[in-house]
Amino acid sequence: MRRRRRRPDKAASGSKRAGPPNSLFGEILDWLLAPLLFLWPISIIITHNVADNIANQPYDLALADGVRTLSRMVVLEDGKPAVRFPAPPRALFRADQDDVLYFQVADEHGVVITGDPDIPRPLGPVSLAGEDVLFRDETIHGEETRIAYRMLRPGEGEGSPLVLVQVAETRNKRGDLASRVVTGVLLPQFAIIPLAVVLVWVGLSRGITPLNRLQSLIRRRRPTDLSPVQPASVPEEVRPLIVAFNDMMARLEENLQAQQRFIADAAHQMRTPLTGLKMQTDLALHETDPEQLRLSLAHIAESTDRAAHLINQLLSLARAEASFEKLYAVEPVNLGTVVREVALELFPRAQAKDIDLGAEGSDGELRVEGNPVLLREMVKNLVDNAIKYTPRGGHVTVRTRFAGSPILEVEDTGPGIPEADRERVFERFYRVLGSGADGSGLGLPIVREIGELHRATVTLDANPAGQGTLARVVFPRSHLQAPPPVHGDVYPLG
Repeated sequence: MRRRRRRPDKAASGSKRAGPPNSLFGEILDWLLAPLLFLWPISIIITHNVADNIANQPYDLALADGVRTLSRMVVLEDGKPAVRFPAPPRALFRADQDDVLYFQVADEHGVVITGDPDIPRPLGPVSLAGEDVLFRDETIHGEETRIAYRMLRPGEGEGSPLVLVQVAETRNKRGDLASRVVTGVLLPQFAIIPLAVVLVWVGLSRGITPLNRLQSLIRRRRPTDLSPVQPASVPEEVRPLIVAFNDMMARLEENLQAQQRFIADAAHQMRTPLTGLKMQTDLALHETDPEQLRLSLAHIAESTDRAAHLINQLLSLARAEASFEKLYAVEPVNLGTVVREVALELFPRAQAKDIDLGAEGSDGELRVEGNPVLLREMVKNLVDNAIKYTPRGGHVTVRTRFAGSPILEVEDTGPGIPEADRERVFERFYRVLGSGADGSGLGLPIVREIGELHRATVTLDANPAGQGTLARVVFPRSHLQAPPPVHGDVYPLG
């Protein structure tokens, strides 16, 4: 027998993920208020820009009128542009207590004809635009200033020189007006936003009232009340959850009923060996003949073995029905190794009945993902069942092979199972009539339960080699499974 040492696989460690939110109310409130708090600064910026545009409009009209008025004062004297003021210039362009007003008339070469030389010229070329007045923002003496300007020809004809007329004003009044507009818009928001938060809080509290009623309804139920909740009595958004909850409760009730039936059946099955044990004990206590006493003790030992076997089967079934992933670690298991160990363990029992017990396997590791304890229990029950029902001098063969997926087969030469009973034998405590062997009726149910936990399919068929039964367990193909060589080895057990 050849064995290969399997290298241990490295377990992948998954990072912890953040759990779901603890409060649906808080989650909805966060999603409602977070966008509001995000949009509020954006609304302040937009409001400030709108306020600036609103503040610019009336003052820009006044500046444009000043440019047009100054433009009408520009004339040609001896072919050169000049300005005729009907009154002192500072009386026409008088500054107020808030802003400083500048004016300037310059020729096309930048030479100032009259006015303030501090006003800078436009950066780009300025074209003639009729009566249209252009605007730009500049800084004069360190203050932000709004400038209105235009280019004109004071004389007739294309040869007339060009004149640049500019009127500028600092932005103090504009800033004050924009601030008043922003303040008038934002001040109500400071009252509206907290009010909106309160209203959202109240609305959400009222909105989740049906959930609170549902919680109270479920809390008032008795522990044994597994009846479904009427979906029509809950909000539409929660209805799918209630439907899933009702399905879970139905499965739970079905499991509880199955456990109750199992307990009742187990108590009934335990009563038989215990009653026999009690009777044999009573007979032994009143027996004086040594030979009869020895027979009574033998019957007691036999009844004790049957009771112990039944208890072990019940414990195995209980372990198989327990939470598989919580109680049992899943790891790669060499199915061939499990088969050989079980066959070696049960070989003395087969030898006692003069049964030829053999194990066949592929040359290589046939691995499945599962729990070695449960897989060993499954193989042991299949082989033990085959030995139990195979008559003296028969054959039992347990083999592993690969045919697209790992397969376990146990073949015997017993009386076989009628086709009509091949599904019923997987029911607890069911036994085929006339089998002639003692049993608890739990071996195959344990096999089916463990197979389902490992997503394997368990079937019973007639032995293709002749009389008997062929039990087959087909496992799903794992990403760890590599097809072994097609030729196989026969492992002698004794």
